[in-house]
Amino acid sequence: MSLGQLARGADNQAHVIGALILRELHTRYGRDNIGYLWMIAEPALLAVAVAALHSGGGVSPHGGGVAPVPLALVGYCVFMIFRSVVTRAETALEANKPLLFHRSVTIFDLLASRAVLEALSTTATLAILLSGAWSLGLAAPPARPLHLMAALGAMTWLSFGISMLVCAATYDNRLVAKFVHPATYILMPISGAFFVLDWIPPPYRDWLALSPINQIFELAHTGQFASVDSPYVHGEQIVGWCLAFTLAGLLALRVLRRHVHLN
Repeated sequence: MSLGQLARGADNQAHVIGALILRELHTRYGRDNIGYLWMIAEPALLAVAVAALHSGGGVSPHGGGVAPVPLALVGYCVFMIFRSVVTRAETALEANKPLLFHRSVTIFDLLASRAVLEALSTTATLAILLSGAWSLGLAAPPARPLHLMAALGAMTWLSFGISMLVCAATYDNRLVAKFVHPATYILMPISGAFFVLDWIPPPYRDWLALSPINQIFELAHTGQFASVDSPYVHGEQIVGWCLAFTLAGLLALRVLRRHVHLN
């Protein structure tokens, strides 16, 4: 395949994913009430509620100059990307199966469009909420914006890889589907969304540091807080985990496609 053919293929794929994002927006939010603004309002309401619960104190009692409101906003919004992308994967195929009659639409496109939509809406929500908290004196601007953006991108990539596995595993197995939502709720308190690994005593800290999700949250905290410079962020490990889940997910979708029958 020549470079030109590869570029045209990527362009066509981008157009398909863009069209699916617009369709998903219309299907999910419609044009009633505030319409597409629900894309930002919905996660914002949840994130504000979580931040309000953590706003009782000033700087964290664990030290490090980590204020509770930005910690809650960053933690919950980044985790929301993971939870939304992974949990919505179990219904992505069943809800959009007729679209597979179009030869240019694949299961990969269905999942990718949802992942991109969740990442964009949650990133916009986080930017708005952090700006609001900054204007109220509850948060400072991100100390290292590129680190924070890298964390958002890494969480989206990791979640997308896992979502392909979830889609393949739950398509014909409703028992597996019932464990997806509880698993994300169990994961939240140990994911690192609401704590910095330096606050955790050994050996639990060393165990948690092996998780790519905890490393991504450490990267997010490094991006938001000037006082946090986590030694537990290993870029090559994060990329390795993302690549591994993506390759496993692509293989799973390849197997799944043979079992999807269009009527």
